[in-house]
Amino acid sequence: MSGRLLRLVCTAAITAGAVLVPVWGPAPVLVRASAQAAPDPRDSPSPAAERPVTERPVAELLTDLQRLYREAEKATETYNATEERLKRQRAEVAKLNGRLTAARLALRGSRGAAGRLARQQYQGRSEISSYVQLLLARDPQHALDQGHVIRQVSQERAGTMERLAGDERRTGDLARRARTALDSRLTLAEKQRKDRDVVRERLKDVEELLASLTEEQLTRVAELERSGVAKAQDELVASGALSTPRRPTPEGGEALRYAVAQIGKPYEWGAEGPDSYDCSGLTSRAWTDAGRPIPRTSQEQWARLPRVPLSDLRPGDLVVYFPEATHVAMYLGDGLVVQAPRPGARIKVSPLAANPVLGAVRPDPSGKPLRQYTPPRLPDNATSGSDEGYDTAP
Repeated sequence: MSGRLLRLVCTAAITAGAVLVPVWGPAPVLVRASAQAAPDPRDSPSPAAERPVTERPVAELLTDLQRLYREAEKATETYNATEERLKRQRAEVAKLNGRLTAARLALRGSRGAAGRLARQQYQGRSEISSYVQLLLARDPQHALDQGHVIRQVSQERAGTMERLAGDERRTGDLARRARTALDSRLTLAEKQRKDRDVVRERLKDVEELLASLTEEQLTRVAELERSGVAKAQDELVASGALSTPRRPTPEGGEALRYAVAQIGKPYEWGAEGPDSYDCSGLTSRAWTDAGRPIPRTSQEQWARLPRVPLSDLRPGDLVVYFPEATHVAMYLGDGLVVQAPRPGARIKVSPLAANPVLGAVRPDPSGKPLRQYTPPRLPDNATSGSDEGYDTAP
């Protein structure tokens, strides 16, 4: 593919169709971004998709690209979720193995003490026998004193046996838990491999469609995408759904500065910095850098972080996209977001309505806005859509 073709390819965004602008209530309101957008082929498969690419309308091609990119990103977030679970399971296995090692050492010590006790009894060196002899002595006081010692010895022996039994139970329980954790880790590792293969398949579908398009088609698709996003943004602003200017919290300001500093770096699925990112890798790393760790995936960010209406957005908040919450960006202010858009693209500033909005979440709901705030300076390439390559490597 030529350099110009690649640059044109990478101007294709995820959506130019409908934007879901949520009203703070039970359901989002649909705002139609472009009358040219075709329906999702997954909902009603059309024979048009079987026609030669050169004969298909531009709106259909754009819809197909949107669908393929969305499927690729959904698969990426599934992979990311599995990777997070695998990380936690690796830590659990390591923790259980450490506890099991300590338990086995304790059990070895208890068994050694029990063995010494058995040998003493077998050899007739028990203080109990001496006590019986002392009972026959003429000095009762001495016998009582010795009785106290013997009771202590008996208690120590009982304690030794109890510790042995307890250590055996703990060791057996930890061994079973360690085996179960290891089995879970192996299962997750296999699922991660399958998730990785699904991502690669989806990206291959994108590549094949892009490779089949002519330069003229790519130019027209890019123009349709730009006009659709511009119309969606205008309608969103006109609806009054966006917030008035607000100041971020100290943590939100730090997270936003981190995200802005990554502008121009490439998108790479499954990546969370420092050289490349996917969408949720960027947002999670930015907030972690600001001292407030958040969930790794866009779906977990949507599910676990407090939600806020668009009318209350402040810089640093996260805007989540698509009904499945498969894409996320960070609010910059003035109706703009910083995002890692898709495979083959680079981190950039985009209109908030560049994708169908599901809603927004706030990582620091109790934070107090800064008294004074100077927005981070954007680099010259902040809104550039040109890219230098298309990367599908795992």
